[in-house]
Amino acid sequence: MDRVSVLFAAPGEVTVVRETIPDPEPGEVLVQTVTSAISAGTELLFLRGQVPPGTAVDRTIQALDGSVAFPLRYGYACVGRVTAAGAPADAGWIGRNVFAFHPHTSHFTAPVSQLVPVPDGLDLRRAALLPNMETAVNFVMDGRPVIGERVAVVGLGVVGLLTTALLARFPLAELVAVDPLPQRRALALDLGAHRALAPDDLDDPASYDLVYEVSGAPAALNTALALAGYAGRVVIGSWYGAKQAPIDLGGAFHRSRIRLLSSQVSTLDPRWLGRWDKARRLDVAWAMLRDLRAERVITHTLPVSDAPAAYRLLSEHPEQAVQVLFDYTDVH
Repeated sequence: MDRVSVLFAAPGEVTVVRETIPDPEPGEVLVQTVTSAISAGTELLFLRGQVPPGTAVDRTIQALDGSVAFPLRYGYACVGRVTAAGAPADAGWIGRNVFAFHPHTSHFTAPVSQLVPVPDGLDLRRAALLPNMETAVNFVMDGRPVIGERVAVVGLGVVGLLTTALLARFPLAELVAVDPLPQRRALALDLGAHRALAPDDLDDPASYDLVYEVSGAPAALNTALALAGYAGRVVIGSWYGAKQAPIDLGGAFHRSRIRLLSSQVSTLDPRWLGRWDKARRLDVAWAMLRDLRAERVITHTLPVSDAPAAYRLLSEHPEQAVQVLFDYTDVH
């Protein structure tokens, strides 16, 4: 039996390839993937070739180490079951459900040090959302919302929606979600936003204490800046890749002491390092996945053999799709 893998063959071109299933080396195990999640914002940047020249794929994830070059294997949200071990010492992993930061593929080998056991009883579809939930946790930690604050989230992709769901647990005076797409605004309300508005419908600029810009669109930073009140905080969680847009820093921003904060999940803010590490943050992300019914952001589950159609859906019809999962049943 072969394995099936997703390959970015060239800019804008997705293919599905068949390969021999690898054997695990000592210290490794073989994982049979059950589901994997497309991280639409980041993956579409790579697929379209919209990353700055010389960018590393991801130095913090061993399975993605290397420079960006086509053909490219990408993705970082695989959930599956361990089916074999390369050495007797690792046989205890066999049969366990695990998460791995690994490109989309039906079978893969990995050192046990790179696997994250899925908590007992947690639905595997929810488990595939772990990277996005960890990112949302990181955004909340970096923004540090305060009781009674007015908070806005600009951009309601998966990370924006999960960030909204986390913020809804805080005793805020107001939580407004901003996105041009009606389906995403409806999801934000379901996840706890007090209001959900299109950018053109915003009626109270310059009044928010904390604003998150997580749209992935550089021009949306102007919307976030306009929403921030005097000495407000704007957390920029988007990665824009090579995309650029004019940013208005000559108006209210100049005199309003607005603070721009870059937030990225690969590291923790140094203020937390005395007590926090990635393992502790992952534990919080698992707990939030269990508590928040995060599967509400999943709109489509497609066979991995339909990978080209999945990326076309996300690229051409974002009004229809939010979180798309791959299912590997047809491979096994």
